[in-house]
Amino acid sequence: MKALILAGGRGKRLRPLTDKTPKPLIPINNIPLIVRSIKYLKKFGINEIVICSGYKAKQIELYLKKNKNFGCKIEYSVEKTPLGTGGAIKKAVRNLVDKSFIVINGDVVTNINLKKILKNPNTIAAIELKTKFGTMQIKNNKILKFNEKIDVENIWMNPGLYHLSSDIIKILPNKGSLEADVFPKLVKMKSLYTVKFKNVVWHSIDSFKDIELCDEEINSKKHVKYFEY
Repeated sequence: MKALILAGGRGKRLRPLTDKTPKPLIPINNIPLIVRSIKYLKKFGINEIVICSGYKAKQIELYLKKNKNFGCKIEYSVEKTPLGTGGAIKKAVRNLVDKSFIVINGDVVTNINLKKILKNPNTIAAIELKTKFGTMQIKNNKILKFNEKIDVENIWMNPGLYHLSSDIIKILPNKGSLEADVFPKLVKMKSLYTVKFKNVVWHSIDSFKDIELCDEEINSKKHVKYFEY
């Protein structure tokens, strides 16, 4: 099975760091995001990976060729202009012969068990919504309690891990969003499924605070075993 890593974003909220360094090469606990994504996929037996890149794509390719021997086949699909997640996938899988493929967002660090979404195509992972802010318990306009940042029970979010059927290639846009343009069509067709994950590590690296929080959690005694490569 082939996997795509979506790694074409500019990472504007991480400027000035991303003015010179593409977001996929930003280190999380001394390991670049793109390397973490590759090693994560390798843990689940995926040996063919396509890097969907755009901004400073050559820098990413040179780094991977120079610095690491990953023991897997790595290809590159480069956008000359931003195509969106849907367009990036369509460009990368035009000649796909497999019945299905994996897609992961390249700015995510997680320990989600990827095997659990491999049973059925057109399955996306789901995790409980993580708040970035403290929450309040309110009654009759009075605050009863402040809560620290928590997972919101029974409110599910998309963490950016997908197992997709090759049949969706025909409905992928040349330029557009997988989430906004394709998934709603699959929902109407009643052909989009999910697997729920609770109590998992998941960080989307969009800010300097995200880097700090991710570093802290993956180095904790509770979770460090999942991130030893």
